[in-house]
Amino acid sequence: MSATAVAVPAPELAPPAEAPAYRWRWVVLAIVLVAEIMDLLDSTVITIAAPTVRAELGGGTSTMQWWAAGYTLAFGVFMIVGGRLGDVFGRRRVFVVGITGFTLASMACALAPSPDALIATRVLQGGFGALLIPQGLGMIKTVFPPKEMGGAFAAFGPVMGLAAIAGPILAGWLVSADLLGTGWRMIFLINVPLGLVGLLGALRFMPESRSRTPIKLDPLGVGLISVASLALIYPLVQGRELGWPIWTFGLMAAGIALLAVFAAVERRSGEHALIAPSLLRNRAFTSGLVVGIVFFSGFAGLLLVVSLFLQLALHFTPVHAGLTFIPMSLGVAITAGASYALMPRFGRKVLQAGLLIVSAALVWLAVTVTHDGAGVSSWELVPALLAFGLGMGFVFGPLFNVILAGVDEHEVGSASGTLNAIQQLGNSIGVAVLATIFFSLLDHGHTSATAMTRTVLISAAVFVVAFGLSFLLPKDARMEEF
Repeated sequence: MSATAVAVPAPELAPPAEAPAYRWRWVVLAIVLVAEIMDLLDSTVITIAAPTVRAELGGGTSTMQWWAAGYTLAFGVFMIVGGRLGDVFGRRRVFVVGITGFTLASMACALAPSPDALIATRVLQGGFGALLIPQGLGMIKTVFPPKEMGGAFAAFGPVMGLAAIAGPILAGWLVSADLLGTGWRMIFLINVPLGLVGLLGALRFMPESRSRTPIKLDPLGVGLISVASLALIYPLVQGRELGWPIWTFGLMAAGIALLAVFAAVERRSGEHALIAPSLLRNRAFTSGLVVGIVFFSGFAGLLLVVSLFLQLALHFTPVHAGLTFIPMSLGVAITAGASYALMPRFGRKVLQAGLLIVSAALVWLAVTVTHDGAGVSSWELVPALLAFGLGMGFVFGPLFNVILAGVDEHEVGSASGTLNAIQQLGNSIGVAVLATIFFSLLDHGHTSATAMTRTVLISAAVFVVAFGLSFLLPKDARMEEF
């Protein structure tokens, strides 16, 4: 009798168990958000404090612009390379270096004895911020499982929006409160306890992580983007006080040319490029870069101009000027969270609605100032500023998510870092351009109300341009990544 072979079905293999989520992941998120708040506060607090600082330290109108632009310029230029350093040397390690340096640079800002010293320490602060902030995004992707990633990144929009708008309010209160006799210097000293909390939290709760593939730095790319950015920003800030000599226009032209050279070099740099070469060939992403730089230029420049108008023209105290921004903050608080809930259904339409609301609110603001001139009160500004905040909330939440919807999964990290750098460069350009327009109008004999009105209308036009460009963006939003 021959034995008959019986086929025995192979047992089904159970899917591999998902690795347990990092125990302290929500604590890590809180630490990352503390770092984000420190950055956003320091990129906005000087908008309220600048007139008071100038009264004590001296300096010209361009000096006030440099106190704002120096920080954002250094941050934007070095942020992409900051992300690379985290990939190479470890994100926790670079985060610790960044938050330590940022805290010490904040103390140096508070102790600055002259306007030029404050510019230098602000640049130093921005440089350390560029080391600090990129590590947070990579760290969150490391400690959170995919199913919780959306919830973690959802916290960024409202926190970033509120911190950016709350900065001027906090600055006004701190300057006027004169805590311990520190005056305006407290706007920088406030970073010391925040920095210590973030540093101790990082040392205790953050795991180390780095890129799994070998990465080299791109010194040529860093040099090109640094020189190009400075060549654009420096003449925009200094040109008015120098009488716009011909070399200022030549320098700006050189900056634009160097940006083109930078893009060409990055396309040929392969895997070691600061920006993934495929992103520079992606029309949706490059369109998003343009929308981002236009939007943030209008936002940052407008905040500085409104603050200068309130204090230099209307003679508001710093705390009065800061409180005047409260309706704007309330508007952002109302719509920033709602925008995230609306994104899955409406995509870029949420962003576009926000841009239209912002543009209309600025026209409303210009009409209010024109009607009442230098006698306008805070209460008369409330409706327009509230509407402006409502519109901004609808933009802050979806902007990066919509832009990132047009990139592939493996490009998200590089794209996120680039967008954050563009945000800071846009802030620098906006401060340089809109404040220069405002002061130039005053120099040519226009009243402060007229200068304010025309600058606000130019800002409204900038947001209209951003609205037109937004049609080049993907229709839907990426919800699982920031």
